[in-house]
Amino acid sequence: MENSLRSCFTVAFMVLLLSAGHLQPTEAQSRCDSVQLSWCLQSIVSNIPPSQECCRRLRTQEACLCRETRDPTFGGYLRHPGARRVATACGVTFPRCD
Repeated sequence: MENSLRSCFTVAFMVLLLSAGHLQPTEAQSRCDSVQLSWCLQSIVSNIPPSQECCRRLRTQEACLCRETRDPTFGGYLRHPGARRVATACGVTFPRCD
């Protein structure tokens, strides 16, 4: 019984892996790179105005911000009140994320 269950799980897992290769990310998802947000961390957690480089990189990630709020590395920073302040200073619309 246990071997049968294990075999069934293995087959289901392999089907999932094989089908995942056929999924195409949207253009915005393919550009999402949470590491780009690291340029803004100092401004988010302190009262330092964002640099031009921070703003440039934040603009490239604008479509990804909701997704990035769930990122285990940077999500906490994006939920910090300073993230909205930095986004406003950079002219980036911080979306309402459900």
